[in-house]
Amino acid sequence: MDAIMSFKYPEVRRDDSKVDEYHGEKVTDPYAWLEDPDADDTKAFVDSQNAITMPYLEKCKVRQQFHDRLKEMWDFPKYGCPFKRGPRYFYFYNTGLQNQSVLYVQDSLEADSRVFLDPNKFSEDGTVALRGYSYTEDGEYLAYGLSSSGSDWVTIKFMKVDGAEQLPDVLERVKFSCMSWTHDGKGLFYNTYPQQDGKTDGTETTANLHQKLYYHRLGTKQSEDVLCAEFPDNPKWMSGAELSNDGRYIVLSISEGCDPVNRLYYCDMETLPKGIDGVLPWVKLVDNFDAEYEYITNEGTVFTFKTNLKSPRYKLINIDFSKPEMENWTDLIPESETDVLEWAACVNNNKLVLCFLHDVKSQLYLHDLNGGNRLTTFPLDVGTITGYSGKKKDQEIFYQFTSFLTPGVIYRCDLTAEVLTPTVFRQIDVKGFNPAEFQTVQVFFNSKDGTKIPMFIVHRKGIELDSSHPVLLYGYGGFNISITPGFSVSRIVFMLCLGGVLAVPNIRGGGEYGETWHKGGMLANKQNCFDDFQAAAEWLIENKYCTSNTITINGGSNGGLLVAACANQRPDLFGCVINQVGVMDMLKFHKFTIGHAWTTDFGCSDIKEEFEWLIKYSPLHNIKSPEGAVQYPATLLLTGDHDDRVVPLHSLKYISELQYTMKDESKQTNPLLIRIDTKAGHGAGKPTAKIIEEYSDVYAFIAENLKLTWQESEAKL
Repeated sequence: MDAIMSFKYPEVRRDDSKVDEYHGEKVTDPYAWLEDPDADDTKAFVDSQNAITMPYLEKCKVRQQFHDRLKEMWDFPKYGCPFKRGPRYFYFYNTGLQNQSVLYVQDSLEADSRVFLDPNKFSEDGTVALRGYSYTEDGEYLAYGLSSSGSDWVTIKFMKVDGAEQLPDVLERVKFSCMSWTHDGKGLFYNTYPQQDGKTDGTETTANLHQKLYYHRLGTKQSEDVLCAEFPDNPKWMSGAELSNDGRYIVLSISEGCDPVNRLYYCDMETLPKGIDGVLPWVKLVDNFDAEYEYITNEGTVFTFKTNLKSPRYKLINIDFSKPEMENWTDLIPESETDVLEWAACVNNNKLVLCFLHDVKSQLYLHDLNGGNRLTTFPLDVGTITGYSGKKKDQEIFYQFTSFLTPGVIYRCDLTAEVLTPTVFRQIDVKGFNPAEFQTVQVFFNSKDGTKIPMFIVHRKGIELDSSHPVLLYGYGGFNISITPGFSVSRIVFMLCLGGVLAVPNIRGGGEYGETWHKGGMLANKQNCFDDFQAAAEWLIENKYCTSNTITINGGSNGGLLVAACANQRPDLFGCVINQVGVMDMLKFHKFTIGHAWTTDFGCSDIKEEFEWLIKYSPLHNIKSPEGAVQYPATLLLTGDHDDRVVPLHSLKYISELQYTMKDESKQTNPLLIRIDTKAGHGAGKPTAKIIEEYSDVYAFIAENLKLTWQESEAKL
């Protein structure tokens, strides 16, 4: 072990003369030079860090065993919900270890399926992924997005469905885009950003501003596309167009950041005698950012929206476009007193499928569109609805259920039947895994301020609570995102072969209890996220699941910020930190790519009061040698060179500061490392082969530093 530990960190140039001033306070930024991803010095830095990290990970004792078992268990068939477009059914399917899932087509549910679009053929190594797709109303044409190396930049291409014929149209410079066809099938709305200096391949850091909405006519060049909406006075605004179910109205949703609020405009296509030939005459139904409005369906001029207007747990309202004043708005499905309305869909002409979240568990109901009455409850175990298909003109629905111990069950329900009985359409099984050997419990613990926080704990049945178990404590806590039960093969291997326990606290900042829960962990309240997470660790220790030395904390993106802030604040509380694509520089994040959109959750250092919140917890700016004999937990940062969501400079600067602070401290025997992947982004579309390598490295690092031994375990099937 000592042989592995006794390495020297790279000598990294430190420029203490680089000082920024914020509201009269001077802040040094000695590693600002790492913000240029193309500089030779930055490339040399990346190589020098990987030259230490990769050999270390390769030498970790359980790496090969973990890799082999993970690959073996990952090799199970993965299905998505079938969805009907025109006369045909489509579904995604992965035989097991394919880098990308393949899109299949069937002429009916009973007919043979055939490959329609195979993203694995887009590149040799699986790093070109499908990112978004949209069919015409009649199901005869498809627009689909391609993303390279995990970048958010997308290229849109087109196919004729009959004969799976590729068409010549190509749309470039697309990012955070809608893809909405007009019902005549002649063209679609999409979003682009203006030309910018330098590259647009996902390795650049340039801010994304001035998004525009265009209409592309099939069979024409992109240069001929029609500009339909732009907001030159509001460079951060982003928009998405959607066609109403009847094809008559274009509904435009405008957002400014990541808050669940939007402006709502619309255009009646019948007021366009010449068709779409320029900026559309938008009617501004809601011209403020007070609440969120999501289009569900309409009957003539009466539109149904999902909203959080004075309803933090969401409700459905009706707005009659012929009487649009707010005093005429009516509630269709009032806000629940306890549950969060996650999504709604109109099906079978006059029915609504509603998915609620009750204490972080999905509930699925069928309601009447006309009066809002509940018609039926679909039975579900404790877990999450991860897939759904069914449109207004469809008479059946499909939905997919998953949980910590359920890889996936797809149900079908015929809505024309007298008695609605969902049937199992597909059940997904994993070889070598017997869910009956494990259990999931949900506990509630008190945070620092007394707020009750829910937490799922998953482990093998019959474990003794003797403080001996390695715990993986995973959190996120931001952007109104709910962390619901989901199936993870790597976590199963951790529990099966390393004796692990999984703990997932639903800390504030997320959407688990609606917008109030979100607001409890954002802006001036961000410290609540860190307090909740640290309280979860303390609860696990007090209840004898583990000791502080056997807790690994893990989070990605905003969750990377979470684990870094917690490691800075309580290095004594954790044994290991796995920090994936984290936001580390809270004073400058808004300057790069789409970072400006996160100021709605974090605040912005340009504003004095918000600077004062950020400087207190910004991971990069709060690294210091812990008191006494306490050292930093074993730390592994992970990032990708094409991450243009949270640019890699965050992780590069943080690891430099951390290594610099601790390199001469004899007490710091735990490794402080970073793994920088190539041809990899923020996570979306990552090929299976890369995912398996990454998880093998992560869990090998955990096992090495928590001194875990491999437990060969044959599950009884």
